[in-house]
Amino acid sequence: MKQSTLWIIGIILALLGYNFITPVTPRTITTTGECLTTAPRDRTAITLRVTTVDKNALKSMRDATARVAEINAYLENLDVKTQTTEFNSYEKSEWNHATQKSINLGTETTIAIEVSADNTDIIEQVLNQFAGQPNIYVGNLQMFTSAETLQPIVQECMSAAVENARMRATALAAGDNSYVGKMLSVSYGTSPNVTAPTANYRLMTSMAKAEAMDAGAFGTLSAKDTNVSVNVSATFEIK
Repeated sequence: MKQSTLWIIGIILALLGYNFITPVTPRTITTTGECLTTAPRDRTAITLRVTTVDKNALKSMRDATARVAEINAYLENLDVKTQTTEFNSYEKSEWNHATQKSINLGTETTIAIEVSADNTDIIEQVLNQFAGQPNIYVGNLQMFTSAETLQPIVQECMSAAVENARMRATALAAGDNSYVGKMLSVSYGTSPNVTAPTANYRLMTSMAKAEAMDAGAFGTLSAKDTNVSVNVSATFEIK
């Protein structure tokens, strides 16, 4: 085949995007990076649990729903957020040791509502209103960091963790008289998870009686900040 023909074929292949140069695999280095910081606990929450028992299943559910409606009507006038965390209705029985038989007590319906606010005084007001009322049980007093507060803090910590990984890569590459280029890939993990429900940040104990307020249990809430940590594994190009 003539040289001119080969030259023409080469031009055509080049125009079609063929590359006869073998790509060079970049040299890389993988390091880890960390960031530790804190986030303020900006919300306080309490759980109101309504429990009713009746031989008639429909009446049990109606009674529980009516009590929850009363709670919601009261909470409408307060600056709070609410979410239903439990709704169960089932046949309740107990063992009679005298007759050695299980006795059906009726249908027990439980509806739990988590109430949270950015002001502890509001939660104290809710506690005083409902603690000790018939069929209402108060529990899971807690302080936590809201997702709105936590997310930007975690994002800033992610950047710091990547920079920490780059610093380590730079120090290691210097030993080989190389320098670090662009980041090729990264994976990360956070604690706490910003997408987790607020219940994951629970802090304190449960309170089932109004007397707990008199005992000063409400005052034992801690406002200690939430610990936030981010860990990354990053791969950088080195030259």
